[in-house]
Amino acid sequence: MISPRAGETPADYPSAEEVLAMRTLLFLATGFLLAGLCRLLVRLSLPVYPPAPGIFPILFSVLWFGLAAANMILGVTRAGYSVLEELPIFLLIFFPPVLVALWRSDK
Repeated sequence: MISPRAGETPADYPSAEEVLAMRTLLFLATGFLLAGLCRLLVRLSLPVYPPAPGIFPILFSVLWFGLAAANMILGVTRAGYSVLEELPIFLLIFFPPVLVALWRSDK
């Protein structure tokens, strides 16, 4: 438990829902940044390695699945949420960045 600083009350701290929403947004932002990095790697490596548009998005999808699954496992084991409570969050974190990475990956 975090002890309050001088002049602060427990009401000054964010609620559990606010923390969960911020954590989800941070994971989404990280996923989009990594998907963008994947697209950049495809563009940079295309002249040297022509199959890159088909391989990098798949590698990103596998990596992002692992990170999103680890987040879900931590939510279940440490935060005390059930798998059914964490599953929508997992899907929200996993699918949008993967769709961005796979979007037009063949070109």
